[in-house]
Amino acid sequence: MKIRKDFIPCAALIAFTLLTACKKTEQPETQRRSVLLTQPTHAEKTTVKTYSGRVYEAQTINLGFKVAGQISKIYVQEGDFVRQGQLVAQLDDKDYRLGVEALQIQYDQVKDEVNRSRILFEQHSLSANDYEKAEAGLRQLKVQLQSKRNQIAYTRLYAPTDGYVQSVNFSPAEMVDAGTAVLSLMNTSQMEVVTDIPAETYLMRDQVTEYSCHLDGTEQSHEWPMRLLSLLPQADGNQLYRLRLAFDRKPEQTITAGMNIEVRLRIAASSDQENRLTLPLSAIFRNGKQICVWVLRPDSTVEQRPITVADEIRGDRVIVTEGLKGNEQIVRAGVHTLQPGEKVKVLEKPSETNVGGLL
Repeated sequence: MKIRKDFIPCAALIAFTLLTACKKTEQPETQRRSVLLTQPTHAEKTTVKTYSGRVYEAQTINLGFKVAGQISKIYVQEGDFVRQGQLVAQLDDKDYRLGVEALQIQYDQVKDEVNRSRILFEQHSLSANDYEKAEAGLRQLKVQLQSKRNQIAYTRLYAPTDGYVQSVNFSPAEMVDAGTAVLSLMNTSQMEVVTDIPAETYLMRDQVTEYSCHLDGTEQSHEWPMRLLSLLPQADGNQLYRLRLAFDRKPEQTITAGMNIEVRLRIAASSDQENRLTLPLSAIFRNGKQICVWVLRPDSTVEQRPITVADEIRGDRVIVTEGLKGNEQIVRAGVHTLQPGEKVKVLEKPSETNVGGLL
């Protein structure tokens, strides 16, 4: 068969055209999208939840006299700090002292009569019944005398515990009845913190391993260990549960009643949560109703992988409950511009000494 000389250039042209067409189907390296990768990491076995709390004094004590009378002196003012046993107020005790004096005279007289009756009884000149009546009368007067002396002591009001005077309700020379609150004392010997937690945390109450409180805004950051006082099992109108905590040790003077404070609960993961994986928030995207990630294949193409995530977010990471095994290479930057099967160029993460990858 004789081949035409002009056919060879045509065949070469066709082969060149096909070869060129094949090369155009593969995206040049310089035109591939650059991506950064990450790998799933196992979630920590504990998580910390924080809530806003408020510091309260353990109790407010209303102090009043056990007897009625006219106020003679008040030794404290609102805001003063008092120690346990400190005298804070006093009534005029003149009338009470006169009552003791009068009863003392009567007691001494009856006592002398009982002594004479004893002599007569020993001489069998007085019946046993009459002698016992005389002794009973003396004992009764002795009890009344002690009661009168107690009333004198009750005219002085002492602080039952350390604390701050919250309010003074009367002034000297005013009359008060027994039991009337003359002043109120804020007991600071034991402070507590109150906060409200949502139902999600309440249901994990048995997994809480540690309570603490954190205070910012001072020269140094402080954190105090706490112990559980109570957790009400009934939700309020906002579906929150009231949590009360006490300080393990008496806090410094940086903690005062009424102060806002951050409450921290450290919660251990349950058995079905220990193997959960986490990813950066930047690695996930939504395709319709599905939450997805891009998984890098060995041939440098990306695969769209649906995943299931938990509602809980830890910092800038999301918890993945289904869809990943843990050994995948996941695209963590540029996820919204990729297409399934697209070939990408992997950027190396710059070292810590090469900030921004400038070197």
